Formats: sequence, C-alpha cells, structure tokens
Amino acid sequence: MTVTELASARCEVCAPGTPPLPEEDAASLSSEVPDWERDGNLSLHREFSFPNFGDAFGFVARVALIAEAEAHHPDIELGWGRASFKLTTHAASGLTRNDFVLAA
Repeated sequence: MTVTELASARCEVCAPGTPPLPEEDAASLSSEVPDWERDGNLSLHREFSFPNFGDAFGFVARVALIAEAEAHHPDIELGWGRASFKLTTHAASGLTRNDFVLAA
C-alpha cells in the first residue's frame, strides 16, 4: 500500500476491545508514513514546525477538520511555531489501520 492509497482510504469504526495491530502489520504500515515515529503498536507521533503561531494554528484547524470527517481524533499539542500529533485508537488500546490512514 502506498501513501497515496492510505491517504485516499477512510477510517473504519472500531468497537471497544478491537485488538491493536500485530507488530509485523504496524511495522509494515509504518514504512508507508516514514516521517512518523512509532511507539511499538501503541501510537504514532509527529511534530511539525512553522514560522509562527498562526501557521501552526491553521494547520491544526485543517487537521481537526479531517479528523472530524474521519471520526478519528488525534491528541494535539499546539505551541508557537509547532504542532505535534499523537495517533492511537482508544478502542483498541493501540494502533489500528485508522491511525496510519490519518497519518497519511
């Protein structure tokens, strides 16, 4: 699967108790979003840098709209010139394909 395929995919509803991805699957999908750091099969992390607060805030707002449309919401930290994101699927207590779709 390429980043383009992941980026055009949609998030799927995960019922509570859904198992997280096995390590092998998480590693494979992680190679498709190489700018994201992976914490095993628990979460993905990425920080973006911007020249000012307004640009960082605008990016966060755009990500929030995508996340809301996908019903898959990252943890977001916003500061002057930076925005960081943590992706995990709470219903799975770890990573699912949804996290990689949103990362793409």
